[in-house]
Amino acid sequence: MQITTLGIDLAKNIFQLHGINERGKVVLSRKVTRTKLLEVITKLPCCLIGIEACSSSNYWAREFEKLGHTVRLMSAKFVKPYVKTNKNDMRDAEAICEAVTRPTMRFVPIKTVEQEDIQGLHRSRSLLMKNRTALINQIRGLLGEYGLVIPKSSARVRPILIRLLDKQDARLTPFAKETFSDLYDQLVDLDQRIEKMDQRLERLFKKHPVCQKIAAIPGVGILTATAILAAVSSPQVFKNGRHMAAWLGLVPKQHSSGGKTQLGRLSKWGNRYLRTLLIHGGRAVVHHAEKKKDAQSLWTTQLRNRKGNNIAAVAVANKNARVIWALLAHDDVYRKAT
Repeated sequence: MQITTLGIDLAKNIFQLHGINERGKVVLSRKVTRTKLLEVITKLPCCLIGIEACSSSNYWAREFEKLGHTVRLMSAKFVKPYVKTNKNDMRDAEAICEAVTRPTMRFVPIKTVEQEDIQGLHRSRSLLMKNRTALINQIRGLLGEYGLVIPKSSARVRPILIRLLDKQDARLTPFAKETFSDLYDQLVDLDQRIEKMDQRLERLFKKHPVCQKIAAIPGVGILTATAILAAVSSPQVFKNGRHMAAWLGLVPKQHSSGGKTQLGRLSKWGNRYLRTLLIHGGRAVVHHAEKKKDAQSLWTTQLRNRKGNNIAAVAVANKNARVIWALLAHDDVYRKAT
């Protein structure tokens, strides 16, 4: 079997393979279990392997590359148009095999183990932040049943809750104080875990020169710099800075026809977590722009006065994404506009 192209539909336990030769004839179509997948791929000649970018796809891509194969990851939405008739594992593998051979197909870079480590830390921290927010809202909601209203600020919940748990405070019953004491202990534990992760990110930031180079940009901090390091394996995968900004979903949607350009709302494609960090950094830049007189601050202030805070924040995030690409692609340092 002279297989030249192989499409693999990944799953948890059962994997579907679809291989074709140089003439496009199907020479392999079978199901393989997880334990035997590497054994089967090892016996095949070196070929082009197409995989949808999904859970565990980076791991399998790295393993297949060690065996000498050329691996390409693709977004599932770009593979879907090649699915014929009804959807099943065989049709999905066939669609992947066909899509990977298209000359205009856009591929997803394969993450390294180091990038997976950093991304895992960010995902864990994001989960803890979400759990802490849910816990604070739970505390506020339960206290509201006792007529005690706490402001939304997370920093003000802890001191108020400590005062309510005081033995001399009679606004809560002893039984209720035990419940809120357990909730407070959970809140403290989450704070400590988040602080440990922030310290790990800070150590990584100080050791990596690329992170420090990116963090020189206004609106980019430790979280954004390390998240960029985990998401962008190489700046060469983007044609230019505008391409990277579009990949992050920081450009408007386009629905143009007949020579008429129609732009809509923000596309919100790509990495949602990274886009959120960049926009939050843009909000900080917009907030402090009035107090500064440099060129970028004047431009930001004028844009905010014309379009509002939200559009100005997205515009700053878009510009920061393009600047980040320029620094990475040209190995340059950030210099403020004169």
